[in-house]
Amino acid sequence: MEMSQYLEVFIEESREHIQSCNENLLKLENDPDNLELVNEIFRSAHTLKGMSATMGFEDMANLTHQMENVLDGVRNGKYKFSSDLLDIIFMAIDHLENMVNSIATGGEGKEDVSDAINKLKMIESGKIVNQKDTPQPAEIGDTNISKTNLNYDQFEITVLEQAKEQGYKVYEVSVFIRPDCLLKAARVFMVFDVLEKIGDIIKSVPNVEQLEEEQFENEFVVTIVTHDSMEDIEKKIMKVSEIEKVTVVPLEISDLKKMNNEDSPDENIEKNVSPHVVEQKKKEASSARDTTDKKITLSNKTIRVNIERLDALMNLFEELVIDRGRLDQIAKELNHQELSETVEKMSRVTNDLQSVVLTMRMVPVEAVFNRFPKMVRSLSRELGKKIHLQIIGQETELDRTVIDEIGDPLVHLLRNSVDHGIEMPEERLRKGKPEEGTIQLKAYHSGNHVFIEITDDGAGINREKVARKAVEKGIITEEQMNQLTDKEIFNLILTSGFSTADKISDISGRGVGLDVVKNTIESLGGTISVHSEENVGTTFLIQLPLTLSIISVMLVEVQREKYAIPLTSIIETAIFKKSEIYYAHEQPVIDFRGRVVPILSLQEIFQVPQVIEGNDYISTVIIRKGDKLAGLVVDSFIGQEEIVLKSLGNYLTNVFAISGATILGDGQVALIIDCNALIK
Repeated sequence: MEMSQYLEVFIEESREHIQSCNENLLKLENDPDNLELVNEIFRSAHTLKGMSATMGFEDMANLTHQMENVLDGVRNGKYKFSSDLLDIIFMAIDHLENMVNSIATGGEGKEDVSDAINKLKMIESGKIVNQKDTPQPAEIGDTNISKTNLNYDQFEITVLEQAKEQGYKVYEVSVFIRPDCLLKAARVFMVFDVLEKIGDIIKSVPNVEQLEEEQFENEFVVTIVTHDSMEDIEKKIMKVSEIEKVTVVPLEISDLKKMNNEDSPDENIEKNVSPHVVEQKKKEASSARDTTDKKITLSNKTIRVNIERLDALMNLFEELVIDRGRLDQIAKELNHQELSETVEKMSRVTNDLQSVVLTMRMVPVEAVFNRFPKMVRSLSRELGKKIHLQIIGQETELDRTVIDEIGDPLVHLLRNSVDHGIEMPEERLRKGKPEEGTIQLKAYHSGNHVFIEITDDGAGINREKVARKAVEKGIITEEQMNQLTDKEIFNLILTSGFSTADKISDISGRGVGLDVVKNTIESLGGTISVHSEENVGTTFLIQLPLTLSIISVMLVEVQREKYAIPLTSIIETAIFKKSEIYYAHEQPVIDFRGRVVPILSLQEIFQVPQVIEGNDYISTVIIRKGDKLAGLVVDSFIGQEEIVLKSLGNYLTNVFAISGATILGDGQVALIIDCNALIK
């Protein structure tokens, strides 16, 4: 069977299931009793196992199979959900992500997953994660501790019954460690190692975590199923040093049932299993049917389309826009009424078509945002901080080309907020803040832009420290330090090589990152600014265009060459007399509404040959980048137009102040001006 034709579907669906697991695991950490979430994660793991086994990716199949076993134990009440268990499952999911990425890039999807599988198996054996809470053992010397203090739930009783039916013996083993023993946890480990070689451990009191942390006196009890005799078990354990005494007691399942008043299997479930489990078992079948029905309904309304097809559609539409402009110009030159009416109707249709095509390329920012909760959780645990990530507006849509580029800058900013922004819990308490810090990631539309805000309630930015560091690095002078506003000082942290970190870490503090963020965002036609208040918090505000393919521009003429200036950078156009030009520090400037604005001659910058004589007036386009203004001197204004942005190709990279080109209606090529580069 040829599997390559299904590979693309496998990769996409695997990524969806992995993302679903990530999201539901984070929800489960805050709501550990929600069995519906556990079932969702279990179903995703089960589907991944089936798909990967069918496609022949053994490492994925083995890992998801082991995940499935553990998740099944969680939903059946065998294991108690904890942060330690969550960390191990997240580690397994990281492996799955790596393997899927390997497959997507042409690899074989192989990875060493033995560590994750071993830890998942240890969960099954009760070595890592707490099992259901059980009472502490009786005082040392009470050899009948198992019959009075060990409580078994229905799942454990069922396992013991099945073991008996298969010919195994069931014992409760009480182990007494010498009172003067210094490393009790090490002796416990050695005892567990002996027992695991002769059988399977079902339960321990105290639980494994308490034993590892030595939260017990000198006795612990282990329930084991084995073929060995009581005498053999006792002899093997007594060979472990520092063991004072071992008592092995046979366990009768009938006694357990009497102790738990278990008259019937149905009553058992009601009495011993959590109400959530009981209710879940009753609803599981109908829930599965409901889910299937929803998927069928959705499948009739949506269709998966390869992004390359959308790109091809976009390219064809861009050609149509160019031809529309050409027809519009011909209609005006011929002054033909019927042709003009047809072109006008065509313009309306292409405008609607443009809206549809662009909408098809729009992707919710959720595609980027959904990887951040797991990242912030991991970083906060690594740093010993308590941080809650709040996401707002993940349904906000951006063009796919912008989405592809915005991920890494947001990672840099969030890591900066986690490391530099949010304080340690004890420091927050001293400041009168909640122990848990909050980072808010917010996206929203405004006009033809999308805004993304990253706000934290942390330490804020120390103005004096930033200013002093900027002076040390020669970014500003002492005189400028006192003249700059707080906002201008804060924006200095976006300068290349700037860092106020007292020590270098893997998370931040190497003097790189934020300048890369700024450059990436500006290359997308966007802007970034910093707002901060010390001990209150910091906000990074990013402004991005909705799309990069078709943009509105002002067409201008310099001598006989045409240039396009994006409307998003323009404040207004103005005409000045040459006598109104002044000079400050040998730079020509004009007085624009009370502000001194430098002016730049496009003819000089682009070295356009002089063909047309000038006059006493200069036409100026006032552009803005953040708080900075500049005036671009042109010969004349042509008008506003929607144009298709084309790259200059591989041979014309890094051309100063030119971001691309477009083909106009008359077939001429107009260069598109990069206003950010000119102001910089």
